[in-house]
Amino acid sequence: MDFSIIGESLDIYIDGLYTTLWLVAAALIIGLAFAIPIAIARNSKNWLLVAPTWSFIYFFRGTPLLVQLYLIYYGMDQFIPVKDTLWEHAWFCALVAFALNTCAYTSEIIRGAINGLSKGEIEAAKAYGMSPFLTYKRIILPSALRRALPAYSNEVIFMIHGSAVAGIITIMDITGAARLVNSRYYAPFESFLTAGLFYMCLTFTVIWLFKRAEKRFLAYMRPLESK
Repeated sequence: MDFSIIGESLDIYIDGLYTTLWLVAAALIIGLAFAIPIAIARNSKNWLLVAPTWSFIYFFRGTPLLVQLYLIYYGMDQFIPVKDTLWEHAWFCALVAFALNTCAYTSEIIRGAINGLSKGEIEAAKAYGMSPFLTYKRIILPSALRRALPAYSNEVIFMIHGSAVAGIITIMDITGAARLVNSRYYAPFESFLTAGLFYMCLTFTVIWLFKRAEKRFLAYMRPLESK
């Protein structure tokens, strides 16, 4: 194993790490912003809201992320003119694909957390005369989002790992950096092992951050220690 290859190419991996971080972070933020209203609509009794949200979730959870990325990157010009627009850029297509994918999964996580709430909390809100909007704002969503943290941490990790497909459409993320280094030095083991170490460090950092968040926001759910 030639460690000099890793040392000489470290700046390429750092640039790839930066690309992976902002791409995944932007997709997660956009996906979460849309996942909350979609989860609420999915729980609605109105089929005009349930049908489109169910179809959206069913499609993006039922197809591979790579297929979704190909459909957006290669197939969008069949429906709209993409020349001289953001759709021309690989990073924008990847961002849209990642955001839609994580939105579908996150909406189901939030929907499950909402359905798992104690009925007593909702009944208490009704007894206080809260409107449905106020109940969601003050009771349901804060409690559901806290309870969804463990499951959502898995989704964030899956999104980090899934972002590796971005390198296929010329984006220089961590995997793209490994492909570039391999093409230069013909050293696949060193190239992709380094990429794997970067992903592993990123993953364990996310796990640590979510453990801290769970310790803070889910403290009330831990059993009281006996004296």
